[in-house]
Amino acid sequence: MSTARLEAFSDGVLAVAITLLVLNISVPHGPDLWHALTQQWQEYLAYVTSFITIGIIWVNHHAMIGRLRETDHTILVLNLFLLMSVGVLPFATALVARYLKAGYDESLAAGIYSGSLLLMSLFFSALNRQILLVKSDLLATGLPESQRRFIFRRSVTGIVPYVIAIAVAPVSPYATLAICAAVAAYYATPLASASQT
Repeated sequence: MSTARLEAFSDGVLAVAITLLVLNISVPHGPDLWHALTQQWQEYLAYVTSFITIGIIWVNHHAMIGRLRETDHTILVLNLFLLMSVGVLPFATALVARYLKAGYDESLAAGIYSGSLLLMSLFFSALNRQILLVKSDLLATGLPESQRRFIFRRSVTGIVPYVIAIAVAPVSPYATLAICAAVAAYYATPLASASQT
């Protein structure tokens, strides 16, 4: 199967997920609008973190699929799992923002949020591994094995910080969100982007 349908479907899912994020930001109430707006900083931080994360997934997904000449069943299924994990991010984003603001169960909410990002990272890595290392015969242009392994290693660097973010959630949910935001910021740099290779 050609990659065009896979990319078109994936772009649609990613576009819907990234758009749904803004619906989680509530319109503030009260006589002092500025004060009400500043009291929702958790929603803004969660929104920006998730928006950048999904945006980076879109950029790197395009680069990853762009390397392919054609797809196979395993690649299609792994791509579906990746999209499923991205589709959960609007819910996880709303959850962490709401419970950080509420001041209770925030550790559990932060753990679920960072866990959803870890799951997405694992599915992205599994798909990238399938394309670069297992089914390299489907690549449009042959890449040396050393280069393919380098690209893959660079793409899995986000897994460790997400594991750490989950581990620190019971101690500090704010540290968890900060780690997730730092991972998003790191992958937004040209140095970390898979599209540069």
